[in-house]
Amino acid sequence: MTEFVQRSLMPTSAEDLFAWHARPGAFERLLPPWERIEIRQPARSLANGDRAELIIRLGPLRQHMVAEHHALPDGIGFRDVQVLGPFAKWNHSHRMTPADSSKSESWLEDRIHYDAPFGTIGRALLARSIQRSIERTFAYRHRITAADLAAHQTAKEKQGTRSMNILVTGSTGLVGSAVVPFLTTGGHRVVRLVRGTACGPDEVEWNPQAGTIDAAKLEGLDAVVHLAGENIATGRWSAAKKARIRDSRVNGTRVLSEALAKLSRKPRVLVGASAIGFYGERGDDVMTESSNTGTSFLCNVCRDWEAATEAARSAGIRVVNLRIGVVLTPRGGALEKMLLPFKFCAGGVVGTGRQFWSWIALDDVVGVIHHAITHEELSGPVNAVSPEPATNRDFTKTLGRVLGRPTIAPLPAFVVKLLMGEMGEELLLASTRVVPNRLQATGYQFRCPTLDGALRHLLGR
Repeated sequence: MTEFVQRSLMPTSAEDLFAWHARPGAFERLLPPWERIEIRQPARSLANGDRAELIIRLGPLRQHMVAEHHALPDGIGFRDVQVLGPFAKWNHSHRMTPADSSKSESWLEDRIHYDAPFGTIGRALLARSIQRSIERTFAYRHRITAADLAAHQTAKEKQGTRSMNILVTGSTGLVGSAVVPFLTTGGHRVVRLVRGTACGPDEVEWNPQAGTIDAAKLEGLDAVVHLAGENIATGRWSAAKKARIRDSRVNGTRVLSEALAKLSRKPRVLVGASAIGFYGERGDDVMTESSNTGTSFLCNVCRDWEAATEAARSAGIRVVNLRIGVVLTPRGGALEKMLLPFKFCAGGVVGTGRQFWSWIALDDVVGVIHHAITHEELSGPVNAVSPEPATNRDFTKTLGRVLGRPTIAPLPAFVVKLLMGEMGEELLLASTRVVPNRLQATGYQFRCPTLDGALRHLLGR
């Protein structure tokens, strides 16, 4: 039997630390993005006997795991015991203890007793890799826990933020699936705007194509986070695809904004997604929130997308248009597509490599959305990018270094245009150098300000 212990200081009381773990979304927040783990059935609570069911993917293999929760016999915390899964034994205790009498800090201790599968042979062959995997996972989990708690505590103390009712559109998308658990673990109630028939108590039905929405259920919201939109990075941009990209953003935003404007009890803020595609191809010029838009397809979409929030703005709702950069996470988007070729030494610069990619880690997209909700001084366009935009060549070299792989397989511009057409030109070859002036002016602290640090955090390196 092997023992592993990770102990970290957390910026809140032991009781609040336990409450964070007990709320819906905690397990989703703690899943490392590089792990291929699917939550088949989340535990309903941390009460004795409640179970969580997971699917762990190891290459082509699928491993079913069931963990059962139990209360600790003394102190604050809980433990989970493997009932079914990949380990011969797994017993994991989560203990929270006060760090001082003021209750402003506490210690989080994760203590695991485990045994590798396949007995002596398994211990001999797998012990080191299992140990490294657990170390990476719990270093990540403690970073996320501390950062999330600090963000919620800051909002509570400095902005006087209470528990809010927050509507989220696009809740199952790349960004939405990270935003929702962040908000729920912070004690906020999340209502999802869904297409089709709403079947849950925290769901509201809408049909953006038909222009319909169940507006009565929107009364009394504190904030709205609008993320819905057609994926722009799948398939070539045919005329039909471009129409879906535009309509899903512009028409959907207009329907939502007009519905919010007519409410008797309006939300205080609407945080709407936009994109740095607003600026288009700009070479080495630095783009701030006051820079003009370009003339390409995405420029026009982003301009109209932001303009579609006008009904809400005119009705007195504070509107924030987040111009989001290239979102980095191995769970989707550009980074996910790059990982496989890079791991097989087939990665390299795209085009000349001199074009700027203004990126942002997914954790910071979540943080920026929360910052926009809680900071009353923010309205209008806000660049949601890291403070250090990178050229494609720098991005390529950094990713190769983090993965420990050479980057010797360039992708010429003519191949990008041949394979991807207009989509490749706008998403891969265009140079857009964007800086987050308004975020920094309002005191936002980036979790991942540097590319090397962001990639190591996201990939567990």
